[in-house]
Amino acid sequence: MNVFLILIIASNVLFSYKGFTDISFFRKNEFHIGSIRAGEQSRMFSSAFLHGDWGHLFFNMFTLFMFAPVVIENLGNTSFLLIYMCSLLAGSLLTLYFHKNDYGYRAIGASGAVTGILYSAILLNPDMSLYLYFIPIPIPAYVFGIGYLLYSIYGMKAKNDNIGHTAHFGGAIGGYLITICKEPIMLTENTNMVVLLVLPIILLFVLEKMGKL
Repeated sequence: MNVFLILIIASNVLFSYKGFTDISFFRKNEFHIGSIRAGEQSRMFSSAFLHGDWGHLFFNMFTLFMFAPVVIENLGNTSFLLIYMCSLLAGSLLTLYFHKNDYGYRAIGASGAVTGILYSAILLNPDMSLYLYFIPIPIPAYVFGIGYLLYSIYGMKAKNDNIGHTAHFGGAIGGYLITICKEPIMLTENTNMVVLLVLPIILLFVLEKMGKL
């Protein structure tokens, strides 16, 4: 298992566990619009290492564990770290843009960074599949990725949890753009997947423009 992947997973586990057991630590590091606009920009980074519970943490780290090796194998460690960190920040920036006037908005989770890795892996290996423990047949990775973003739109509309659903899209955009810049040949060799993966992102901005979020 790659040492950089181990370090990222370990950092998420340790930081999240501290947040589970120390509410003051959790509040100081979560994504909170009011605090960020007051000058605490570090929350845009630290919040991506906090999770709401063990299930939330497991799902994100499991997804990262499944898809990160594809990115590392195809692009190398440096590009993997670049995509992870840039997707993390892209997720926070998009969240700040969408919710800039909602001073009480709070969110947590590594989902933005993980979605960036997910989107990158699908672009690099569009034929990959994965097994989910509750579904006994292989699921095409692109179905999982697109379904994940469509669920995120539902989460944004429902507003019934602390998960950073908006960050999923920012992360997807980050992973999508960096991977295409690294491997522009996929625009001609993998055109269908390039177009398919951008559709949920377009849908998000259409719904936002229509005031449906």
